Amino acid sequence: MILGIDTSNYTTSIALTDANGSIQMDKRIPLVVKQGERGLRQSHALFQHMENLPLLMKEALIEPFRSQIKAISVSTRPRPVEGSYMPVFQSGMQFGTVLAHALSVPYYTFSHQEGHLAAAAYHTPVAEQTSYLAYHLSGGTCELLEVKKENLSIIGGTKDISFGQLLDRFGVAMGLAFPSGKEMDEIALLQWKKNPCKEQKYLKPIPLKDLCLNVSGIETQAIRTLEAMKKEGSKEKQDALVLELFLKIGDSLVKLTREAVKQTDNNQILFTGGVSASVFLRKYLLESLSEDKLNLYFGEPKLSSDNAVGISLLGGKALWH
Repeated sequence: MILGIDTSNYTTSIALTDANGSIQMDKRIPLVVKQGERGLRQSHALFQHMENLPLLMKEALIEPFRSQIKAISVSTRPRPVEGSYMPVFQSGMQFGTVLAHALSVPYYTFSHQEGHLAAAAYHTPVAEQTSYLAYHLSGGTCELLEVKKENLSIIGGTKDISFGQLLDRFGVAMGLAFPSGKEMDEIALLQWKKNPCKEQKYLKPIPLKDLCLNVSGIETQAIRTLEAMKKEGSKEKQDALVLELFLKIGDSLVKLTREAVKQTDNNQILFTGGVSASVFLRKYLLESLSEDKLNLYFGEPKLSSDNAVGISLLGGKALWH
């Protein structure tokens, strides 16, 4: 088996996968963010990882797992480019290095983004393809990638904040806990069920130019509108605004996808990252692009959010293939 370790901004994760690529263990501990706050300082996140990893390792290092671990695979940076760095990954690197020496097994390193792609592609046709487009939509990232063999290049995305940041900042302003995406997704689904129409009253479309989106404008507009609704005391209007925010995100992804396919002539598209686990966005994108002759692939929702499964699978590929 391969022991994978991922220490991202908001989740401590380990995973064990075997030589057949089957998941034998997938354990995670979310980092704690105080109510009303919109994130964690890197130093605080690093400290929580250092507390969480020993708890998770207890489960991975007991038999029958311990004697079957043939390599350690760790995420060491956000993206596979020079200069990509975040302190939170130091915790996983330190634990991984010590374990590799203690067990006398190889030590492999990958980026957090590569792990996301590998996890999302798990058990989908994309896993066997050498060329496709991929969205990485998470709390801190909103990128459209062109994947050719093992090379990733950014061809689009957002120029300012990510969709994850937009949803979390809006959610905290609503009084929801951080991260807010899952709860807001449930609100959007409920509102859509009540009134499945695309009438949008409050927010302007997210602008698109040269495969790049500008999201900060809609953040300002949405929070300003929300504050006015709070003064009115209208919970129903606030929930309707959540739906409209999701619709605007969905519409921008539809436009971006169509333009990217036109420019790259590639109709294979993978979605990964916590935002792409949104049930509403998945349904909306599949419905809106149903006649575009595209192949859209969504990873299992659990494997779209932060995890160490992809990192473990990549370690297995490096060791055995």
